[in-house]
Amino acid sequence: MNGRMIDVAIVGGGLAGGLIALALIRARPECRIELIESGAMLGGNHRWSWFASDLSAEGEALLESFRQTRWDQGYDVQFPRLRRTLAAGYRSLTSADFHFALQRLLPQGAIRLNTSVASLDAESVMLDGGERISARAVIDCRGFAPTPHLRGGWQVFMGRHIRFDAAHGIKRPVIMDAAVTQNAPVGNGGAYRFVYLLPIAAHELFIEDTYYADSPAFDPSLLSGRIDRYAERHGWGDGADASQETGVLPVITGGDFNAYLKQMQVPGVALAGARGGFTHPLTSYTLPIAVENALAIAARGDLAGPQLAAFVENRARAHWRKTTIYRALGRMLLKAAEPDRRVDIFQRFYGLPERLIERFYACRSTLPDKARILIGKPPVPIPRAIRALAGKGNPLAMEKV
Repeated sequence: MNGRMIDVAIVGGGLAGGLIALALIRARPECRIELIESGAMLGGNHRWSWFASDLSAEGEALLESFRQTRWDQGYDVQFPRLRRTLAAGYRSLTSADFHFALQRLLPQGAIRLNTSVASLDAESVMLDGGERISARAVIDCRGFAPTPHLRGGWQVFMGRHIRFDAAHGIKRPVIMDAAVTQNAPVGNGGAYRFVYLLPIAAHELFIEDTYYADSPAFDPSLLSGRIDRYAERHGWGDGADASQETGVLPVITGGDFNAYLKQMQVPGVALAGARGGFTHPLTSYTLPIAVENALAIAARGDLAGPQLAAFVENRARAHWRKTTIYRALGRMLLKAAEPDRRVDIFQRFYGLPERLIERFYACRSTLPDKARILIGKPPVPIPRAIRALAGKGNPLAMEKV
């Protein structure tokens, strides 16, 4: 596209980039965009989930064209000393459905797959092959990169969509089954462990084994074997995998956000998605935040690149400030509790009022919510809790393996 100016170039076709592209086209059908993705599919290989209460009516409208799996009879959580069913509906979207919907919804020629970017600036994107795409505004939505400026731990997981010969009998999503063995080794240390279940159909389950760990070390055969044993214990027997995904996500407990932005930013380029700090620092949930950000960017999609970059940066700083409580809880989880007692943090949390829990996941906790979460006897030794709240955690500078 040398010699022709477009309106907005979006680098990174994951959840954030794809939703920004769709929101821009819906708000401004005349907008000329390019969505540039290095992989063969938009969204990679992921499943994104959220609670029905997470989105505004405008956010639901943005997602209405995507094929979703919906559960409207609540969800379950299970801990060693707590079993609870909560009423909120639950939603899930696969990256394959995300990819095919965007191919249908975005203008012809707006998507570039298998396209690597060499560099970008406030007015253009330079591709590896030497082609230069000129744009009024450039948005960087590439993924999170390990950094010494942020601190915390890692959420390590493997999820498998399995088809069984017999019906599994699970009626509702199980967001956390933490009644499983705790402090089970993963990589080179112990971790808080839970299993996540989505009943896709009567004979189909998405089973994910998840760990909150100090290290990003990842052993796929270990996690896959634990999923097999979990299915065996529940009497589901062997099954055939329909799909599989793995991930290592940051659990952010503190750090110098100014230094992080300075490391990641290119002057005049808007920095969005997880790379821009738009994630839930404790749960790593991104979809509600990505939807909200996409709508906000689309409402100002006529701004020049530097002005749009400044607008998105202000949103990122505001998001960092309002998520302070979640980073504090992350420090309690990773620094105050021994690995085999980390389950107590979430067990106590899930005994709190349901509306508080909903607002927590949507990053909309009120001041009374924050007080309710932090006040009272902590589920860890008080001296350790004080030290953890005063600390920040380990640098998130380790390479993923």
